[in-house]
Parts: sequence; structure tokens; C-alpha cells
Amino acid sequence: MHTREEQLKAFGRLLDIMDDLREKCPWDRKQTFDSLRQNTIEETYELATAISRQDMNEICKELGDVLLHVVFYAKMGSETKEFDIADVCNRICDKLIFRHPHVYGTQTASLTEDRPASPDRVQTADDVSHLWEQVKLKEKGGNKTVLGGIPDSLPSLVKAYRIQDKVANVGFDWEKREDVWEKVKEEIREFEEELRKNDEMSASLNGDASLNDGITAEFGDLLFALINAARLYKIKPDNALEQTNLKFIRRFNYLEAEAKKQGKELKEMTLEEMDALWNEAKRGEN
Repeated sequence: MHTREEQLKAFGRLLDIMDDLREKCPWDRKQTFDSLRQNTIEETYELATAISRQDMNEICKELGDVLLHVVFYAKMGSETKEFDIADVCNRICDKLIFRHPHVYGTQTASLTEDRPASPDRVQTADDVSHLWEQVKLKEKGGNKTVLGGIPDSLPSLVKAYRIQDKVANVGFDWEKREDVWEKVKEEIREFEEELRKNDEMSASLNGDASLNDGITAEFGDLLFALINAARLYKIKPDNALEQTNLKFIRRFNYLEAEAKKQGKELKEMTLEEMDALWNEAKRGEN
């Protein structure tokens, strides 16, 4: 591992290169905040993919790509004299200190009125999460409401988790986590009832009825309840679903490869034949 001096030198080297590129490279010189936005989103997802695969070499590479974008935006900010990389670093440092009064001894928030945010009071990650929500509401220029800091552009699965996590930190939560399963069952029943109504409508119209809005709404409620259950059991639903996505891709790729070895096209195979290869893939993993 590198020393702090070596780390700072490497960061300075990146800043120098960014200066050169912005001055001498036509592509880099042409970029704006808007033109880089989509690239930044893609780089963030590529980093998330590398993390899901626990590929440390790829994580290191993708972190560099994300860091380049941070430096790029800061460089453009400095050109209009609105902010530079020092402002970016100082703002996050100030925020971290403000949001960690139990570490830095600042008196910005407490867990409750009679529990100051001192190191002996904040012992667990849950304690810190509760503290953060109070600090954010008190922070100058911070969130004015509990749910005010959730970005509109977050993927829906992640957004649902963040909504539930934030309201839980101010006490809006199940008393016992097991209680959430009755809510999940209730949402399943309501979804099934909406499907039944739609089937009856379709039958009365000789099969011409399309899915009604109620089905979409009830399915959303069911997903929201399942995400709530995941949160209560310390499961990140986005991570869990991505693991399943990768597992499915891995098994289906095996199925497809084996079918080709047998000289068969997937569309020509029966479901039973495909199931047999699918089970082979499962056994191979075990």
C-alpha cells in the first residue's frame, strides 16, 4: 500500500493531467456538465457491477473512471470560478464532521432529547443511522423534510428501500419485524383479487380487456412490502436481485451452450429438455 504522501502525489498527478486534457484535447475541451452526465451514470453502474462481482481489479479500475468524472466536473467549475476541487473536498469534509458529532465532539444533534451524541451513546450502526437523519434535518442547506433528500432519479428499487429506511429512522416502522409478513400476504391477496377482477372483465369482453391500472398499482404495493421485509431482515434487495440475475444468466448460458453442443436450437427444444439442462447447470454449481 502507498503512503499518504504517495497518495497525495498521485491525486495531484491526476489534477495536472486533467488541466492538460482540458487545454490540449479537443474532445475534453468540448465537454460540458450536460454532455458528461450520461457518461457519469454509466460509469457508476459499471462500478456497481464490478462490486456485485467482487472483482477487486475491476473495482479499482472503475473507481478511477468515477474519480475522473469528479475531477472533470471540478475542473469545469473552476473555469467559471464557481467552485474547484478544494471546495468539493472541503464541503464533504465539513459534512462528515458535522454528521459525526459522536466522533468529532460537535454538538449538532442527539439520538433523543436526553441522549447526547457522544461516543459512549452511539455504539451501533443503527444508532448512527438514527443520528444522521436528525443531523440532516438540522444541517444548514440540508433536507427540510425526512424524505427530502431522496434523488428523483434513483432506480425505483433503491428508492423504495431508501424511503423505508429514512422513515424507520424517525420511528415509522414495524414494532416487530415478523409483522411485515402479514402485510406481504395482504398485498398478495389484494393483487390476486385485482387479477381476478381483470379476468372476469376480460371474459365478459371476449378476451379484449387489457390489464387495468389497479393491477399495476397492487403489484407495486406488493413489491414495496417485499422490499420492506428485505430491509427489516438486513437484506439489500438490489444486491439480492442482482445476485439472482447473475445466477440466471450463468445457468441460461450453460443451457444455451449445451444445446448447441447437441446441435439443437432453443426454439426447437421442449420445455422438458430445457429443464433437464437447467438442472444440470444447478447441479454443476453445487
